[in-house]
Amino acid sequence: MRRLINKLDKVLLISSIILFGFGLFMIFDASSFKSISEGVAPTHYLFRQILFMVLSIIVTIIVILYPTRKYKKWALPVAIGIIILLGLLFVFGAKANGARSWFPVGPFTVQPSEFAKIAIIIFSAFVYGAVSKNPTLNNFKTSYAIIAGAIMTGLTIAQPDAGTGLILFIITTSLYFMSPVPVKHKLRASLIGIGALITVIGLVLIIKGNVFNSMQMARFNFLKPCTRYQENTGYQVCNGYIAINNGKLISVSPGNSKQKYLYLPEAYTDFIFPIIVEEFGLIPAILVILIYVLIIYRIILVGKKATNIHNQILCYGVAVFLFSHIIINLVGVLGISPLTGVPLPFLSYGGSFALTVSTSLAIVQRVSIENYDSLKRKVLN
Repeated sequence: MRRLINKLDKVLLISSIILFGFGLFMIFDASSFKSISEGVAPTHYLFRQILFMVLSIIVTIIVILYPTRKYKKWALPVAIGIIILLGLLFVFGAKANGARSWFPVGPFTVQPSEFAKIAIIIFSAFVYGAVSKNPTLNNFKTSYAIIAGAIMTGLTIAQPDAGTGLILFIITTSLYFMSPVPVKHKLRASLIGIGALITVIGLVLIIKGNVFNSMQMARFNFLKPCTRYQENTGYQVCNGYIAINNGKLISVSPGNSKQKYLYLPEAYTDFIFPIIVEEFGLIPAILVILIYVLIIYRIILVGKKATNIHNQILCYGVAVFLFSHIIINLVGVLGISPLTGVPLPFLSYGGSFALTVSTSLAIVQRVSIENYDSLKRKVLN
């Protein structure tokens, strides 16, 4: 195991551990009063998150030990399995906040759309890896990844979960246009993907009669939130502004946030960043963003050093996934775009999301190990 650790990207590993550790502290800090108000222990949400982090560590070790070339036999079955699970949500899924996005599993819930992000990255990597080895591959086969991504996107939007659907769309399209698919095939495959997305959403409209409910539609009214403080469309973002305004340039006052006392609903999930600013100040919050930049840079660097296309796509897909989450979360809480309920990587509460982030980073670290081994073989030869 020590030999494997020496092959990991140390900067990426240390940065990730720092943010995950800080995230656990912030989840406890931001959720403790809500836990008490619900009649449970202040550590309720913290312990739930720790359980998923323990599972994440186990999965991370397994992924790091598993060569990426072996993902190929699992790529298609996993993609199909995720699509089936997303479809079953409409029948067996638990509904919360207007969306049917979770399967209840004992005291926990599991969100298949989170795992769809990894599934589409892996599936895309091997579809486009096959194209790189055989540029004359049948045109329709080059469309497999974008069709799978379009179906996952459509089913997720229909839950309705526009934020996660948008991220799946961004991952799918970004990897497609990064891929070695011949330019002459890209327009045709894009039209096929758009057709698949429209078909899925159309079927939902026929069955359900609508895609977005009134709560989702109200989120498009996002400008000047403090003028609508008494309305759902303004209350949460405006309280986020108040939390940010309460923060100084530098402050060390953990636990002293005022907005977490139920003024800011779900402060420990997608609105964790304003609490960080309120308790630690603007400069430490910017430092968090700089660590994000460093993590994404290191992931891209590992991808650039990859010795094959599918490993490159794996890394670039993880970079796009994390970048999309960070940007969509921050522009939402800052009132620059509609709220989507998208969590902030490493910091927000959410078991399925934490497992997805840690697994995606483990995939990048596995690519780093294979880059190291490849370089060592070249030196020895």
